[in-house]
Amino acid sequence: MKVDALVIATGEGSLPLATGTIDVLGYSPGLVSSPFEALPTFLHANPEHPYRIAGIDGVEHALAWLAETAESLGYQGGLVRNRWVPTVLGGLRPTSMLPRSMVSADLHANAHAEIVVAGIRGYRDFHPALLAANLSLATPPSGGRTIRARATEVEWPGNSSDLVPFRLARRLEEAAVRREIANRIRPSLGGATAVAMPALLGRERWDEVHRDLEGRLERDVFEVPGLPPSLPGLRLSDCLRRALRRAGGRLLLGSSAVSATRVDGEVRSVTVTQAARHTEVKAGFVILATGGFAAGGIARDRDGTLREPLLGLPVHGPQVGAEPTSPRFLGSQPLDRAGVRTDPTGRPLDTAGEPWARNLYAAGAVLAGAVPWREKSGEGVALATAWAVTGAILGGAQ
Repeated sequence: MKVDALVIATGEGSLPLATGTIDVLGYSPGLVSSPFEALPTFLHANPEHPYRIAGIDGVEHALAWLAETAESLGYQGGLVRNRWVPTVLGGLRPTSMLPRSMVSADLHANAHAEIVVAGIRGYRDFHPALLAANLSLATPPSGGRTIRARATEVEWPGNSSDLVPFRLARRLEEAAVRREIANRIRPSLGGATAVAMPALLGRERWDEVHRDLEGRLERDVFEVPGLPPSLPGLRLSDCLRRALRRAGGRLLLGSSAVSATRVDGEVRSVTVTQAARHTEVKAGFVILATGGFAAGGIARDRDGTLREPLLGLPVHGPQVGAEPTSPRFLGSQPLDRAGVRTDPTGRPLDTAGEPWARNLYAAGAVLAGAVPWREKSGEGVALATAWAVTGAILGGAQ
């Protein structure tokens, strides 16, 4: 059944900051080789985790939906096993799905005999020597030989003013620039079977750039995401926006939902502010996806009270007087799990444990119970809970 959709967004969201990969479950708390095998035990140990809304089947369906919707980005992977990909500092991290430009970054046992890390001299957000040195100390959790990596740094054929992410991405979409870059990397290849490059291989024409470099270098080429803005994240954002438009949906960017009208247990309208004007938008269903504490979807007052600022929903988290954070930077932070509690279908609960509104749902980081940065579950939670509540809405709208 078709349902008209309006997405109200204050800003670009988190995708320009993200790597473009899809994390589902990397740590539980130890390393997870197979999210599919680990999720049942994980959910038993964490019964309030947002994954409970979707279940394992829902997570699988959500990943399949993304692969189909973002087909142009060539996502590969799934729940069967995690991929181990290098960070910009040369560590290895687990993720479940990779876009085509990073598929060769999966450094499972014996994946590549040798890797050349190719940087551009003067580009400050990618340090090939550091990445290669640390990567050479890493061993994939799946076993196998130590990774052999070495660095090279080539001169940029253009101006120094090009050495910022968006300009580099645009320039690399020029065939002549790619040809020159490939010519400068080729003498350093030796016996390498893959080339790691900063994630700057174009925005709109990334596939052309990626395939052309692989052809010229006659090696697998993969991107390594670094500091934001993230070109792989922006490609995914662009793709999802196009999908929304194709489906007849609308995106209201630069706007904020500031309040809602609830009548007889249902949200009847949402008040939106845009360009100093307030507009009342009628709603049959509402999905709250305002993010967690870091994004402002959960707020903490000076007295320690936690609140959901848009609708005033009850927030589950550290109580007033309890310490919300740990003095250890990488320690367990009680505030991390703060968020809105829901019923099994994803409807937020009031203080009595009943749905706050029959037609209100919540998805993503605003939900209580997850620690995405520690679990490596951020994209998985967002996708799976959105899939689940959308399914509940479509079922209820019939």
